[in-house]
Amino acid sequence: MGNLNLSSPWVIFYRKINELFKDDPEVKLVYSDEDVSLKLYVDNQEKADALTKLLPTEKEFGNVTLKIAVIPADFENKESTADLFKKAFKGNPAFSDIICSETPGSFQATYVVFAKKVVQFFSDDLTDAHGQTSTLYQELAKEIFGQIDGTYFCTDIK
Repeated sequence: MGNLNLSSPWVIFYRKINELFKDDPEVKLVYSDEDVSLKLYVDNQEKADALTKLLPTEKEFGNVTLKIAVIPADFENKESTADLFKKAFKGNPAFSDIICSETPGSFQATYVVFAKKVVQFFSDDLTDAHGQTSTLYQELAKEIFGQIDGTYFCTDIK
């Protein structure tokens, strides 16, 4: 006798939406069981606008809420953080390299590597009696760009 597999109602709801759009080349569905969410990636702006207005943003199933989001291609950041930093620092001598590494669990770590150089500039913030700040490029980048998930700023060892 075969195994009986039962799906939760929110998974069945996802499958219903998937059946409506699975053959549409402009729509891609991504369901996540972790946060019980469904994202529709839409390559057509008019279609994305229409689906945003037509689909609920949440669908309740008892004590579980399925979050639904329509992500238009125009607003989706298709460039990786590494690509953005490469573009931002292209030709800049302060920049050394980008190193990307996959860790277990599909976590992507991006290391933005800056030139090995102590930089000094005038700063009258009273941390130095002479009004100078001495630091590394990586420290400036940390302060300027802040926390970006999976991105680390470091100094080249060369």
